[in-house]
Amino acid sequence: MFSSGQLVFAVCFFVAFVIAAIYSYRKDLALHKVYYKGNYKVLLGFILFISLLFIIKIYFKR
Repeated sequence: MFSSGQLVFAVCFFVAFVIAAIYSYRKDLALHKVYYKGNYKVLLGFILFISLLFIIKIYFKR
């Protein structure tokens, strides 16, 4: 499916991307604390909404 070179590239790219994302997040951490207060509420609401959709799906499947 993939050659060994492609797999090596994918792994290297993934590692570099994760390192860059962590570095960028750490660099902007002070700004995140100021501008994104309460964003966990949005995440919690999204997770609850998705959970509700799954519950409705299971309920109507029976």
